[in-house]
Amino acid sequence: MAEENIIYVGKKPTMNYVLAIVTQFNNNVDHITIKARGKAISKAVDISEITKHKFIQELKYGNIKLETEVVHGDRGDSNVSSIEIILTR
Repeated sequence: MAEENIIYVGKKPTMNYVLAIVTQFNNNVDHITIKARGKAISKAVDISEITKHKFIQELKYGNIKLETEVVHGDRGDSNVSSIEIILTR
């Protein structure tokens, strides 16, 4: 899996990510992985749904992976939920 086929969801506006995904698929990419952690999980779901329903209707969900990651921070370790959504043509 190529690194450019991964979209990491953060604090940018939702439509920035949607545009990035649509651009990738217009460049003949077979699949894209959307990754998010914590509060960005709901945004990742929104991004995939907007892309699928409004822009590229033939997209399918390949695999959806849910995990809990341990993040080491200043206040010690904490568990953070994460999601990985694969969109395919």
